[in-house]
Amino acid sequence: MNIEKINNEIIKFVEERDWEKFHTPKNISMALSVEASELLEIFQWHDDDSFNENKEKLTNLSKDEVADIFYYLLRMCQILEIDLEKVFFEKMKKNVLKYPKEKYQGKSTWENN
Repeated sequence: MNIEKINNEIIKFVEERDWEKFHTPKNISMALSVEASELLEIFQWHDDDSFNENKEKLTNLSKDEVADIFYYLLRMCQILEIDLEKVFFEKMKKNVLKYPKEKYQGKSTWENN
């Protein structure tokens, strides 16, 4: 994955449409939430069996929503000047400490509270 190329594509897209003035953290976070909800809606009434029977269709329906979520997440990082790769690995270090494999391996987190 070439994040620099993707970031440049997003910036070009936004600049060509003069949308910078609309891309505030509030608006982008709201758009991100809407797109995540649209992804959730695809799976809303599917149990495991239904998902397995309809996996290809559900996957295809999910592609645009996943791309929209990715777009808005990267756009938020651009606006707030967040290095996504850096903060990802920082958060993973915290997760390793919070959820040690010896205690959580093969278990959902709610089982351990």
